[in-house]
Amino acid sequence: MKFFRITIFLFLFSFLGSLNCFSQKVFNDAGMWNTFSLKHKLNKKFALLFTEEFRLKENYTQVNLTYTELGVEYSYNKSIKTSLVFRTIQKFQYDNPLSNRNRLQWDIGLKKGFGKIGINYRHRLQCEVKDFFTSPNGNFVEWFSRHKIGLKYEINDKWSCNISGEYRLQLNDPRSPEYNMGFHRQRYQAGLNYKVNSKQDFGIGYLYQNEFGIQRLTDIYILCVEYAIEF
Repeated sequence: MKFFRITIFLFLFSFLGSLNCFSQKVFNDAGMWNTFSLKHKLNKKFALLFTEEFRLKENYTQVNLTYTELGVEYSYNKSIKTSLVFRTIQKFQYDNPLSNRNRLQWDIGLKKGFGKIGINYRHRLQCEVKDFFTSPNGNFVEWFSRHKIGLKYEINDKWSCNISGEYRLQLNDPRSPEYNMGFHRQRYQAGLNYKVNSKQDFGIGYLYQNEFGIQRLTDIYILCVEYAIEF
C-alpha cells in the first residue's frame, strides 16, 4: 500500500505544479539517449558499476551531453539495494560550448514481485557542481531528491515490458533559490527489454520529460536505447 500512496501523492503534486506552465511559453524537442552499462558482481552482496551514455538533442541533430559513471552497489536482500555513484558530465550548451559537471548520487531501491508483475521504487539523492575550475560560481552545490516508481511485466523468459514515472524535487540550488523545495521536473517512460542471455540485456523505450516551475520550460520526447552486461 505504501507504493500506491507514494505514487498518488507524487502524481497529484506534480500535476498541480505543472498547471503554472499553461501561461508560459513551452519549448518542444526530440532527443535520443544511448546507454551502455557494466555490472561486475564481487560477491552476493557487492557489485561494481560502470555506465557510459551519449545523448542527442535538437531533433537528433546535436550532441546534448555525454557522461561516465563509476560506482558500487550493495544488495541487502532480494528486495532492497543501495548504490553510491560518481558521474562526470560533459554538457554542450548554447552560450558555452562545453560545461564540465561532477555529480555524486546515492540510490536506495525497493522492489516487490507479484508473479509476473514487479513493483519498484527508487529514491536518488544527488549533489552536483558545474564548471568547478572554470566558473566563479563553480563551488555552488546543487541538491536534488528524485523519486522513481515503476511497474514491470514478464511476458516470457526473454521479453518484459515496463512503465515508470520519476519526479525531481529541488532541495537547494544557489543559482535559483526561488525554486527550492519544489518539484519542477517529471518523466514518464515505457519500454521493452530483451534478455539476450543470462548476462546480457537489450532495452528500447520512449521517455517524455516535462518541466514546470522554472524559467525555461521544455517538453522533451526521447528515444532510449540501452545495452547492459552483468558478469
